Amino acid sequence: MKKSSLIIISILVLLIAASVLIFKKKGKASTLDEDSRNFKYQDTAAITKIFMADKNGKQCTVERTPKGWMVNGKFFVRPDAIITLLETIKNVEVKRPVARQAKEGTLKVLAYRAIKVEIYAKDELVKQYYVGHETPDGEGTHMLLTDIESGDNYEDPYVVFIPGFTGFLNTRYIVEEKHWRDLSVINFTPNNMLKVEYVSHVKPDYSFTINLKDTRTFELIDNHKQSVAFNEMAMKQYLAYFQNLNSEAIFTTTDKKIADSLSASKPFATFVITDKTNQKHDYKFYYKHPPTYKNAEYGIRYKYDPDRLYVNFDDKKEWAVIQYYVFGKLFITTEYFKGPATVKK
Repeated sequence: MKKSSLIIISILVLLIAASVLIFKKKGKASTLDEDSRNFKYQDTAAITKIFMADKNGKQCTVERTPKGWMVNGKFFVRPDAIITLLETIKNVEVKRPVARQAKEGTLKVLAYRAIKVEIYAKDELVKQYYVGHETPDGEGTHMLLTDIESGDNYEDPYVVFIPGFTGFLNTRYIVEEKHWRDLSVINFTPNNMLKVEYVSHVKPDYSFTINLKDTRTFELIDNHKQSVAFNEMAMKQYLAYFQNLNSEAIFTTTDKKIADSLSASKPFATFVITDKTNQKHDYKFYYKHPPTYKNAEYGIRYKYDPDRLYVNFDDKKEWAVIQYYVFGKLFITTEYFKGPATVKK
């Protein structure tokens, strides 16, 4: 074989080898790029735990239990909050890479402002990323993904979004326990109640007791221990009022001064609900001083806040601010149970 032919063959071999190497590198880079932008985890039904922490030391764990989602093993979570978070985890997508000239600055901001998110399925870490600041137009959020196998963060941050949603996503990743808590105060249906006792400490004659023998058979007793006739539809409607009564805010751990002050005062009303297991649940209601702007706004000097009041519940451990609009329907007299007036034709 001629020398020139050997040279040509050698050059061809080198070119082929170089092409293969370049192809492999491109393929590897393409795979790496794809992995670094894979934020979503679609099998949310398999998620058992989500841990979140910010750079200020705030952190929380929301975990799926046989009774429902709980935060830090203490309280049931707000249904709307966990639904929103799971939908975000499932649907988050990359909108665009962070521009090359903005990459360094974005990484610096992520280093001191981001929320770390760990997602577990069957107790195995399946996704980890950092949720950062929103974009200037407010329509995207910066995120950085972690390689689960190596434990290292990928080099490139991205701007992410949820298709069909306009806004940023960082507020959906809640790190404070108090903002996760279910705000439910009273939630009973007739089929899990045995007795409802209402005591009006301001007007004792308004007090009454309802005994539930079953979901169709009731007994109404007034403050003088006398049985009172009632309209069945009015009774069923009243008992339905005890479902899904939520507070505006639970302040047990945030405002001890108000809690201590109220504990030393007398409630204006008390409810004691006995459930089917014979466990008693006490709810004590207290007036709230009116904000000064209310008097100026309505031109009336209110003795108490016309819109809000306080409640003490959960075996005296919890305090909350509630609205009359939500709870006011509970504070009635036995006259309510006479039902609507009959119109003669």
